Amino acid sequence: MKEFMFYIRNAGDAKAALSADEHLAFIKQCEVYIGKLKADNKLIAAQPIVREGFVIARQGEGWSKVAVDPSKEVQVGYYHIMANDIDEAIEIAKENPEFAFVPSASIEVRPIKVKEEQTKFVYPK
Repeated sequence: MKEFMFYIRNAGDAKAALSADEHLAFIKQCEVYIGKLKADNKLIAAQPIVREGFVIARQGEGWSKVAVDPSKEVQVGYYHIMANDIDEAIEIAKENPEFAFVPSASIEVRPIKVKEEQTKFVYPK
């Protein structure tokens, strides 16, 4: 099995259009999805991310710090999963409830590098 990250993105505050009942239904579907991943031994971690935050970068000799703009597309959560290959990881991502509730949702699926081949360094979990 290989490790993959799902980066969940939404445009603006996409869930603001959901009624209270729809939002609750979304949360419950996420719990079901997470439960299935856990039962299938596919889940390592999953958490939502608060929309407020900062992007930092080196700028000359100093740093820049820019607030995340929650009115634009933002990362709203992640899943750290196990799958046999990227095709299976993509199929798992397609089942994510974001797609049923948020038309602007997208999920970036990426393999995780767990070891450096040249030095044999293994990254901690």
